[in-house]
Amino acid sequence: MNGGNDKTAADPAKAPARRTIAIVVFDGVEILDAAGPAGVFERAEALRPGSYEVIIASLLGGRVATSGAICLGETCAVSDLPAVCDTVLVAGGGETALTNAARSGLPDWLRRVAGDSRRIGSVCTGAFLLGWAGLLDGRRATTHWRGCEQLQRLFPRAHVDPDAIFAFDGVYTSAGVTAGVDLALALVAEDLDDGVAAEIARDLVVYLRRSGGQSQYSRMLAAQATASPRLSAVLEWTAEHLDSPIKVADMAARAGMSERNFIRHFTREIGATPGQFVSRIRVECARDLLERSTWPLERIAQKSGFGSVDSFQRAFRIVLGTSPSTYRARFTPAAPDRSSLSTSREPSSSPAATQVV
Repeated sequence: MNGGNDKTAADPAKAPARRTIAIVVFDGVEILDAAGPAGVFERAEALRPGSYEVIIASLLGGRVATSGAICLGETCAVSDLPAVCDTVLVAGGGETALTNAARSGLPDWLRRVAGDSRRIGSVCTGAFLLGWAGLLDGRRATTHWRGCEQLQRLFPRAHVDPDAIFAFDGVYTSAGVTAGVDLALALVAEDLDDGVAAEIARDLVVYLRRSGGQSQYSRMLAAQATASPRLSAVLEWTAEHLDSPIKVADMAARAGMSERNFIRHFTREIGATPGQFVSRIRVECARDLLERSTWPLERIAQKSGFGSVDSFQRAFRIVLGTSPSTYRARFTPAAPDRSSLSTSREPSSSPAATQVV
C-alpha cells in the first residue's frame, strides 16, 4: 500500500508551484470540516498568490447537502479533479452520512488517489473513510474524541491516539471539527512558513499551535461533558493552573465541598481520583509541548507542573508507555519515520489523602 506517498509527504520542495487542495465532501457532511480548512488555504493564497487552488469535490459532483441548513452548490466531481492533487482532505460527518459515503464507493477513490497525491488526510470523523480505504493500517491516527474507541474497534490495525489534536503517520488525521483548522495551519506552515500560518491564525483569531494550557484535550472535554457544573468549573481551573502546585483542598474549596466529599464526588463523576486526573492532564500538556517545541525536558516538566524531570518521566511512562525522549524522537515533525506508541495505560491510583496533585 502506498497510502499517503510517505517519501514526499512532508517535502515542500517536491510539491508543485501551485498546490491543488481537494477537500472532499458528501451528503450529510459537517460543513465546518470543509469550510475551516478551505478558509485557511484561501487566506494563504491571498497572502502568497500562486500557492494554492482550493477545490471542493464530491464523488459525483453537483449539489451536496450538509448536516445543517446549508447546501454546497456545484461541487467538482472527483473524476474532474486534476490528474494529480497535491493534497486531498476528506471531511467528516455523522455515522449515517459516513456509512452512506462508504457505500457510495468514496473509500475506493481515496485508495486510488492516495498513491498519486503528495498528502492525504482527514478532518474529524473523515478518518473513518480513510480507514475503510485501508489507509490507516499500521499507522497512528486520530479523530473526534467521541469516535476514537469506535475507530479503533473498526480498524484494529490502526494505532488510534485519542488525545492528539492532529497526527501524521504517512496520512494526516485530525480531531474534532475545529482541529481541521489546526491541521490546515500546520500544512500551510509546512508548505510556506510559520509567518504566513501565524498571520492566518491571527486573522481567524485562533492559536497557531494550541498550547497545553488551553484545555483542548480529549480527557478534559470528555470529563466536562459528564461533570456537574461546579466540577466542570474546577476542571477548567485545574487545566489553567497546571504549572503551579494543585492541592486537593483548593479544588474542593472551588467546588464548595469538604475535601473528603469532593474526592468522592470527583471520582464518581470523572471516573478517576483528582490525583489521577491531574497527572493525566499534565502528561497531555507535556506531550503537546514535546510535539510543538524544542524545549528541554526540564522546561517542559516545569511548564507541565511536574516537580522534577524524574517525576515527569515516571508519569509519562505510566500514562503513555514510553519515555518523553522516545516519544519526541518518534512523533515530532522532524522525525521522518514514525511508529506507534505502546498501548496507553491509566495511572495507578493515588491515595485519597494526597494533598498536592
